[in-house]
Amino acid sequence: MWMQTEDPARMAIWQDITAIPVKKQDRPAVRHLTAGQARLLLAQPDRSTRQGRRDATLLATLYDTGARVSELADLVVRDIRLQNPAMASLTGKGRKTRHVPLDGDTVTLLAAYLKEHRLDEPGRDDHPVFYGQHRARLSRGGIAWIIRKYHAQIPDPLLAGASISPHILRHSKAMHLYEAGVPLPYIRDILGHADLSTTEIYARASTEAKRKALEAAYPGIVTSDLPEWNQDPGLLDWLTNL
Repeated sequence: MWMQTEDPARMAIWQDITAIPVKKQDRPAVRHLTAGQARLLLAQPDRSTRQGRRDATLLATLYDTGARVSELADLVVRDIRLQNPAMASLTGKGRKTRHVPLDGDTVTLLAAYLKEHRLDEPGRDDHPVFYGQHRARLSRGGIAWIIRKYHAQIPDPLLAGASISPHILRHSKAMHLYEAGVPLPYIRDILGHADLSTTEIYARASTEAKRKALEAAYPGIVTSDLPEWNQDPGLLDWLTNL
């Protein structure tokens, strides 16, 4: 240690400083969309246009895989497997690759998109899946801009003041998986977390999962049964004496 070798006379002061407890900070809330809000966002692109079909496929793939925006931007044709079992191969932090299953609807969108853009033909394996002008891969900023564009079209007042980013879609997918009962280790593998403790933020943040757990633990203790007004003797007597 530098202090021990360079200034040992001040070691006691250094020990006093390091003994000061670190101020605890509140954990930031995990911002995510409800399933209904995510469905609304993914339905915004106009699928009657070529660009709208691309954007619908991009949003579906981003949500379905829970990918980081950089992972989606780096996706090339060879990373997509449409045959059963359908999956996307994502390369994340530390150049680690993981295989994420694809939902049937996402597979249908991807198959149509690749065919329309002739990306399913031989020699296209290393072509970016999602690209813009001059066939250059979409940047992370470009993907974020697409999400903001469709977010701005949503009339839902609950979403009007919210900020929606690619990472919020990633959080949303994770929360929806957890609330559907998917075990945390599976969610960890889908998201590409190095440690399960990172994935546990969704367990701590899910009020829906907590509600279901409480209902399962204490069934039937609180009831909402109320008598019909015309079956309440006290009320009937009071009305009669008016």
